[in-house]
Amino acid sequence: MSIGNSSEDDRPSVGHALQQARIQAGLTVDEVSGITRVRVPIVHGIEQDDFSRCGGDVYARGHVRSLARAVGLDPAALIAQYDAEHGGRPEPTPAAPLFEAERIRPEPRRPNWTAAMVAAIVAVVGFVGFTLFTSGSEDGGSTVAEDTPPSKPAADPATRKPADPKPEPSTSAIAGVPANKVTVQLTAENGQSWISAQDHNGRLIHEGVLRQGDSRTFTDSKRIDLVLGNAGAVQLFVNGKEVKEVGADGQVQRLSYTKGDPEVG
Repeated sequence: MSIGNSSEDDRPSVGHALQQARIQAGLTVDEVSGITRVRVPIVHGIEQDDFSRCGGDVYARGHVRSLARAVGLDPAALIAQYDAEHGGRPEPTPAAPLFEAERIRPEPRRPNWTAAMVAAIVAVVGFVGFTLFTSGSEDGGSTVAEDTPPSKPAADPATRKPADPKPEPSTSAIAGVPANKVTVQLTAENGQSWISAQDHNGRLIHEGVLRQGDSRTFTDSKRIDLVLGNAGAVQLFVNGKEVKEVGADGQVQRLSYTKGDPEVG
């Protein structure tokens, strides 16, 4: 009976780990499929450790990596576990043998007369310029000293006007945003949350887990669509104004905002 491998034997499989993380993030299979672009049947199969629908190990690794990022797991650790359970990566192709040293021995370089001539011309021009500059300084040095106006005495410190105090930044200045755009700021204040953001064309701007204390800001010319996996943990500002009661702990919220908001879409 072996005791040394008990920790590895007790860890969940790749599919089971992905399924547990998805449930903890409050996401459905359909939502994960929409985020990762992995078809629903393939997501179901992977969560059951059935990789036959993936089309090979290369595609299976790519799907595992995308699903791990979506549910907040470490992709590298899951890929390593997948390789250990399914035969590992293919051996790399050996590099071609190097040529023998005598076959790649460089030919002796010829002297570069053009570079030598250019260097000589530069040296001559520099010497002539230095000579002219030195003689000009010696001839006109006293004139410059005589024409220089006397410096004004420094003002009495007692008569100096105090510098205007810098105004304290107002709330509107801190939260100032472009008026011709929609700006959304998310902060994981009360825990972590999975988030997804898309622009008005449906293009994915960001997806992943927002750790507690971290913030993300997104800007678009027309609209930003959000999915929050744990809405109660997120503090939300839209166009510089805080949105109250985003959602409850563990609740999945789908929100959409434009330039005239905050209004829950």
